[in-house]
Amino acid sequence: MQSTAAIEQLAGKGAARAARRRLKGGGGADARPHWWNYVMLGVIIALFAAPLYYALLLASSDAGTIARTPIPSLLPQGNLWSNLQQVIGSDINFWSALWNSVIVSVVTSVSVVFFATLAGFAFSKLRFRGRRGLLLFVIATMAVPVQLGVIPLFIVMSRLGWVGDLKAVILPMLVTAFGVFWMTQYLEDALPFELIEAARVDGCNLLQTYWNVALPASRGAGAMLFLFTFVGSWTNFFWPFIVLRGSEVTLPVALQQLQAAYFKDYSLIMSGVVISVVPLLLLFLVVGRQLVHGIMQGAVKG
Repeated sequence: MQSTAAIEQLAGKGAARAARRRLKGGGGADARPHWWNYVMLGVIIALFAAPLYYALLLASSDAGTIARTPIPSLLPQGNLWSNLQQVIGSDINFWSALWNSVIVSVVTSVSVVFFATLAGFAFSKLRFRGRRGLLLFVIATMAVPVQLGVIPLFIVMSRLGWVGDLKAVILPMLVTAFGVFWMTQYLEDALPFELIEAARVDGCNLLQTYWNVALPASRGAGAMLFLFTFVGSWTNFFWPFIVLRGSEVTLPVALQQLQAAYFKDYSLIMSGVVISVVPLLLLFLVVGRQLVHGIMQGAVKG
């Protein structure tokens, strides 16, 4: 690190005073966080983990105890395993619904990342007539509520004969306007034109340049987009509840069937919720490093 005298000669007295304050306050890249930073992070983590822990408390209790008090205990009880077995062994076709959710979430997430990166590469690095207008149109579609398109979309799926089939859920989610906007903004700064020109000099055509240059350069943002899309698809209830029938349902729709007509056993419902959250937690553990990498790449310019 440069001395404050050298900083004063190069950048002036104001920069030197700022450097002295940083050194005095323990600033810099190697400085350890203060204790209140850890306290703040602990409070934030507790706030976000509280709903999941409350669901775990309800899932480990029973219907009678929950009916008497909304918070059965501050510690999980001994009914969790039996409630989980009851949910899995119920007549909601749990394993089939779980597999359907995995198919829908994985296919839509991979498709959104692929097509959004392809469109983002075109909008950010290619020069063609109407580029800005098309991008603005794509972004404007994000302002249209999803509920407005449900009726025409259902009519289309009915005429195609896809009502009750997973294709009716997968096809409308193959690409999203948010994904296109996200990857366009990311590739605008993360992909230099020099790399594209170098790929062209090496003999790559446009698709080869996308596959060998743009796609690897967007790995961090693509991991974040994959995670966001997977979570959205996994927890999506509205459209699958409308268009799917019988055994071809996703997990959120199947868990809704745990509610009886005149009685709701919240211990079973929360047990199903706990099961549905486990794959998301595993996904966060797997792609957590890519998530942090994508955040840092988006925060640091240059």
